[in-house]
Amino acid sequence: MATKVGFLRFSHSGSLRTSQIGRNRGDEKKDKRDYDRGITPRPGAPTMISSKLVLSALALCSLLPLGSLANAQDSSQPFYIGTYTKGDSQGIYLSSLNLEDGSLSQPVLAAELDNPSFLTINGDHTHLYAVGEVSNFKDKASGAVSAFAINEDGTLKLLNQEASGGRGPCHILLGPDEKTVLVANYGGGSFASLPVTEDGKLKPAASVMQQVGSSIDKSRQQGPHAHGMYLVPGTKLALGVDLGVDKVMIYDVTDEGELKPHDPAFIEIKPGSGPRHLATNQAGDKIYVLNEMASTVDVFEFDPQTGNSKHVQKLSTLPEDFDGSNTTAEIFLHPNGKWLYCSNRGHNSVAVFDVDQETGKLTFVEHVSSMGETPRSFQIAPQGKHLLIANQNSGNIVVYEINQENGTLKSNGHQIDVPDPCCIDFRFD
Repeated sequence: MATKVGFLRFSHSGSLRTSQIGRNRGDEKKDKRDYDRGITPRPGAPTMISSKLVLSALALCSLLPLGSLANAQDSSQPFYIGTYTKGDSQGIYLSSLNLEDGSLSQPVLAAELDNPSFLTINGDHTHLYAVGEVSNFKDKASGAVSAFAINEDGTLKLLNQEASGGRGPCHILLGPDEKTVLVANYGGGSFASLPVTEDGKLKPAASVMQQVGSSIDKSRQQGPHAHGMYLVPGTKLALGVDLGVDKVMIYDVTDEGELKPHDPAFIEIKPGSGPRHLATNQAGDKIYVLNEMASTVDVFEFDPQTGNSKHVQKLSTLPEDFDGSNTTAEIFLHPNGKWLYCSNRGHNSVAVFDVDQETGKLTFVEHVSSMGETPRSFQIAPQGKHLLIANQNSGNIVVYEINQENGTLKSNGHQIDVPDPCCIDFRFD
């Protein structure tokens, strides 16, 4: 039986109430223009420096009847949800995946924050870092990065905030040894690194790598648009994906937390492709680049010691007979490395590919409906048995079971409503 629930909020009086959010079916093209300008906070929204704790023991009892998140992780997997706050959303939400029946708990608001569109959690599960995808922070032409402490019950405590080093930050991850936060600023066209202190707070940016150049699509690529940052496993190399210049930049991350251009400095992508995100295998010798504008995925052989690369394959993420408009969004390898997943916005699907374990080349397996509009994000649960799709414009997160023999997806009928979801990050590995 299909299951759908709303999410919990607190009224101004502090009492708990349940809200069912209506669908936000905004136009994706308009959204992309907003990124170029930098997102403006919604009227009446809290400022970037006024994030506050909004969960209580009562809400958490609804979320996890078994007690604390730490004690409940054997039967459930808590996860945080990043959103855009231009509509009904108020910030970062918290839910939980039941590992036995695949159901989702009623989401609760974990922290108020403007446009926390991407999140990352440290390996000890004690701190969460979020971008604030805005164009102005403390009177600077910059977005924001926020550091939170994660309490045992899953509540978030704001530690501090720093400028992201450019407008419209849209992607974040922790660098080598988790001593640095790496950020991609879409609107400003830059990559930045912010050192992390021993108590989890952020320091001002140690480096800002301002991109230059353009590419052939004059509507989308008149200038750089940094869209994602990734680590090469087992190295101190960081890969920065730039949609605006059709390149994947290669950086060395220093012990001081600075980004330094590597030699070679980048991987070239076919002009007009608009690379957005990427995935690497555990060995770091295969890179899969998802191209937003071309709706393709490029496969590269990569030498993690030298940074040299070789293009070996390009495949479409769409059916041959699809003639509508589409942009891709997210890409992940399954934890076992056997299957690759890519989401399509427009076709509203996830494309599944089999990965050759020797060559890294892909073979198409299937397309699966996202059961919503604009699957901006998805995430594979750490155990590798479930995949959660976040449909931004329809405001729902849907659960799929992953076939452990061939990687195919099947909806289990469970979903929740969350306004403008755009990132999912599980707390525990």
